[in-house]
Amino acid sequence: MARRDDTDELVVRARDGDGDAWARLVERHSGLLWSIARSYGLNDADAGDAVQTTWLRLVERIDELREPAAAACWLATTARHESLRLARRRGRALPTVPAPREPEPDPARVVAARERLGMVGAALERLPLRCRTLLRLFALAPSHAELAAALGIPVGSVGPTRARCLESLRRLVP
Repeated sequence: MARRDDTDELVVRARDGDGDAWARLVERHSGLLWSIARSYGLNDADAGDAVQTTWLRLVERIDELREPAAAACWLATTARHESLRLARRRGRALPTVPAPREPEPDPARVVAARERLGMVGAALERLPLRCRTLLRLFALAPSHAELAAALGIPVGSVGPTRARCLESLRRLVP
């Protein structure tokens, strides 16, 4: 029977020098850290630096974590701070909208879908930065707690804020 590792267990094992636990922590949380770095408009190299620095900070401070179960939130917050620091240092504009695409076999449907996607993308750009970032990260964050940590907002605010952001987006798309 397969055993499920929880983050707190992985952190405790990693603290004790278990390389497999480190690998699983990296595998489990790297996607979120990359998405946070990307949400700050960082290029590949800078996003990689932000993610790498975040992991380095965990290595440096893993013994200081009082609540190993909160390590994912700690990682998200650290990635947000490192990304913001790099974005400010590089003087880059904050997030741009990635345009997800779903290929359709029927050309007319493809055109209609692209027009709709363009309207959503344009509407997303008109939303406040906080809403744009929340909506982008929502699909990638494993939990509301991690998303809250990534955004620097209370966990209880994630759902209501997301609902308000989606409603604002709906009003902007005809």
